Amino acid sequence: MTSLEIEGKRVSLFGSENAPSPLVILNTYGDEGEEVWNECRKLECPPFCLAAISNLDWNNELSPWESPALYKNDGSFSGGADSYLSLLIEKIIPAICDSIGSKPAYIALAGYSLAGLFALYAAYKTDIFSRIASASGSMWFPGFEDFAKSYDFIKKPDCIYLSLGDTEAKAKNKVLATVQDKTESIFELYKSLEIPASFELNKGNHFTEAALRTAKGIKWMLE
Repeated sequence: MTSLEIEGKRVSLFGSENAPSPLVILNTYGDEGEEVWNECRKLECPPFCLAAISNLDWNNELSPWESPALYKNDGSFSGGADSYLSLLIEKIIPAICDSIGSKPAYIALAGYSLAGLFALYAAYKTDIFSRIASASGSMWFPGFEDFAKSYDFIKKPDCIYLSLGDTEAKAKNKVLATVQDKTESIFELYKSLEIPASFELNKGNHFTEAALRTAKGIKWMLE
């Protein structure tokens, strides 16, 4: 593993540095990049380089627009995704490629939860990411389903992976409880656009085997 500090973010690099391997960008809540990488190895993913980014302002940098807090004592969502995406494209990814020392075969974007929502949102805003994996993505986010149905991709991704836990829709919070209906609706949208897409239901709630679910999404989009 190689660790970098780029624009205040910690970037952990794992895996193949042999050109032309794919580069997978993974935004992480904590610093779970190594855990995801180990799960990828267990799943025998094709050769790739994983760049796991941490030290994110989660509710700001990964939310596409402002939205109220889900719970009374939680923070609200402040809609900083566009600013973070610019930072990612203009500063962080070029620095990662410089560190690797070779041009990737392609760049893919993966994420879990709100980072999974950001991965899909980013695909509408830039053509730099060829493949997308959104594991237990926050498709409940108010307005996102309408956004997905109203906007075109700058360039259609080569493939999109979506997943959820099979009990996530049983959340007591009414907003969170919409997640499966909205994810399935977005999945059907991508199929209608003839984008190779997969939707996988895993056992458990939102917090069950997050690293494994992320690795499954990465494996699917690499193959």
